[in-house]
Amino acid sequence: MFRIRNALPYEVYSLSIEEETLEERKAKILIKLRGYKLLKSEKIKDTTNYVVEIPKEKQKALIWCVPEETVGILTINRMAKAMKEAEIDRGILVASGRYTNAAKQTAKKKRIELLPKTFPVFDIFEHKLVPKHEILTPEERETVLAQYRVKPYQLPQIKASDPAVKAIGAKPGDILRIIRKSPTAGEHIAYRYVVE
Repeated sequence: MFRIRNALPYEVYSLSIEEETLEERKAKILIKLRGYKLLKSEKIKDTTNYVVEIPKEKQKALIWCVPEETVGILTINRMAKAMKEAEIDRGILVASGRYTNAAKQTAKKKRIELLPKTFPVFDIFEHKLVPKHEILTPEERETVLAQYRVKPYQLPQIKASDPAVKAIGAKPGDILRIIRKSPTAGEHIAYRYVVE
């Protein structure tokens, strides 16, 4: 039998640190991976909101973390209303459940990105087997296409649902630069065209 020294059997230990939800951890990883700048964070009832600045696009986005199992149109409309009140054009919804088809269609119309429940809770690029992924700027894109004399669709493809693509926020039509460490070449660069 094991016994903890100096501990009475009826003592209750409490944690003073408030535990963070799975959705909040996903939102923090998303902010880190995409290079967003956190402006404000607040918790209202069971929803956590983050207002971030997207440096590349010079605009703000609202990230909503909701604990719902199934996200429907009602949640999308509530988020759209919150975005309108805060005068923010883009939104990202983080939920651990599934999204209804109607919610997916409404979210597209209202410029709300739905983060899949499979989005990682950790930085996937810290793993040694996951290479660095970058979205090419329009200038880099033109340079690469001219250098290889190809159209974007002629490049090898990568799905928009790929975890690394979701993590960096690439959309169909983007071209990615993937940088792998190589024991012989030192560094190997590959380009991929993002498809639906």
